[in-house]
Amino acid sequence: MKPPKILPIVATIVQSAISLVDGVTFDGHTVCPACGGPLAGYDTKRKQYAHLMIDNEQRTMYASVKRFSCKSCGKLCYADEPFYPNTRMGSAIVDLCVAFSMTMPVNRVPAYLAAVGIIVDRSSCRLYVQHICSCHVRINCRYLDLDNKLGIHLPLSVLSLSALAYRHEMGEYIDESKVLEACSFPSAQRKARNFPLPQKRWINREFY
Repeated sequence: MKPPKILPIVATIVQSAISLVDGVTFDGHTVCPACGGPLAGYDTKRKQYAHLMIDNEQRTMYASVKRFSCKSCGKLCYADEPFYPNTRMGSAIVDLCVAFSMTMPVNRVPAYLAAVGIIVDRSSCRLYVQHICSCHVRINCRYLDLDNKLGIHLPLSVLSLSALAYRHEMGEYIDESKVLEACSFPSAQRKARNFPLPQKRWINREFY
């Protein structure tokens, strides 16, 4: 199969979006999601957000997420974070997998991700698409049809993060809350209504 032809601007949009999350610490939370009890800080976990290819070199983007211990029930919970439950990559990467899969077979998605500098193996990509289509948490399922001007569909989360990255380059301070808002969180860890993905191609529409 020939390498996908992707306009350079698409790779720039995607990589600027994902790079924005690198090094951000997420430490916001209110009450225990299990019992509603008060929380106390426990520790901070460094989690892999994405693997990027930049200048022919693989780089791993990390996000730090604080964990809390409930003073009432003793359970541990994470701060609001841009990760879907039971996934090992950031929510924007999962969104990309799902968005690309709407217009092509899932086994072709990793090649298109690689063309924009995102490294995801075929089995992980398939699992992410299947997982998100069957999960029972609120997900970011608003995708934009770019009318083939950029060659592919991009999730709104990536476009929003890229816009934040540009504002950051212009000197604006971007905190964790703005990153979460761009990803349509918080929080994947909290109970929410089920928003299943439509089982049809998304053309010039937004789904909520």
